[in-house]
Amino acid sequence: MNALYLAFAYLRYHWARSLVLTLVAALILFVPLATQILLSTSERALVARGNATPLLLGSRGSQLDLTMAALYFSDERPAPIAMREVEDVWDSGLAMPIPIHTAFASGGFRIVGTTLDYFEFRDLIVSEGRGLTVLGDAVVGADVAQALGKGVGDTLVSSPENLFDLDGVYPLEMPIVGVLAQTNSPDDQAVFVDIKTAWVIQGIGHGHEDVVTAAEVAAGSEAVANAAVVQYQRITEENIESFHFHGSQDDFPTSAVIVVPNDTRSGTILKGRYLDSENPTQLIEPAGVIQGLVERIFRIKSLLDVVTTIIAIAAFAAIGLAIFLSYRLRAREIATAVKLGARRGMVLRLLSAETITLLSLSGIIAGIGASVVSRNAEAWVGWLLALGS
Repeated sequence: MNALYLAFAYLRYHWARSLVLTLVAALILFVPLATQILLSTSERALVARGNATPLLLGSRGSQLDLTMAALYFSDERPAPIAMREVEDVWDSGLAMPIPIHTAFASGGFRIVGTTLDYFEFRDLIVSEGRGLTVLGDAVVGADVAQALGKGVGDTLVSSPENLFDLDGVYPLEMPIVGVLAQTNSPDDQAVFVDIKTAWVIQGIGHGHEDVVTAAEVAAGSEAVANAAVVQYQRITEENIESFHFHGSQDDFPTSAVIVVPNDTRSGTILKGRYLDSENPTQLIEPAGVIQGLVERIFRIKSLLDVVTTIIAIAAFAAIGLAIFLSYRLRAREIATAVKLGARRGMVLRLLSAETITLLSLSGIIAGIGASVVSRNAEAWVGWLLALGS
């Protein structure tokens, strides 16, 4: 007990040096702990979203690009497929298809055109306002609302993918009618609209002003309709009835389709229908694609673990050298204590108590830091995944 008291008194007297050693040791302990927590949480988050999506239908090409675009709303742009593919899945009676249209953005966040089935499939809950009911409505994720400082009653304006592709694409002002509860998933970083609203943005659907105005009617004049009629940039109660779509809906585009089979047998039958390599569409299992991605990432992780271990050993060696040099500088002090009657065992206990106290404080600080990371890991990982996509 006397050794601990004297050790604490010494460390308190030399508080600056003690603080530096404590913080350095705490950082050395904290970094690998925090890294392991974040990597483990990232792996679980990636695999969980893939496992929660049974099958994914899209254009034939990179399976990873298709998965990232449909599940994480990334910047990858797989070629669109026609809505007739959705109808084919419906008509098969084997699964429920959920179209995903991710061609546009607003305020730096992806606009996701889909159906109401998506909200039920992902268990998304509206925390403020209401869900999608009218053409042009938008429901935003929690992170979108926070980042843009907008909520129910505000509006968002769509933007084209690039400034050199404006043909047929008109900015659409969309009222925010709901804000989703936090899910710590890419859904927090998305703006959800009905897929028909996405087609309006794309120029497939639009509304027209009345070609005969009240003034013209009063004057008895006749107005002639032509292709130059003004297209609306906002859907309102007054003009919503004028909105219509050109062509067959079977030909309208969607980026991908989430396919939810009725059972395992139905899923197997559906997968068999898309095995032909000549088929322009493919049906994939996102879980397998994500698992392959995770395995590649965590091969790199093993190398990072080795590097972290080497750095940690070097850092602890540096701390040990600093403590050793500190003891050498205290040689006269130790010799004086021995001359005053302190046994060498007592001196060793005193030095050991100082070292143990420093390491214990470092461990406590590192543990508190790791606890904070653990409590917020899901939110941080969700934000990083959305940012990376």
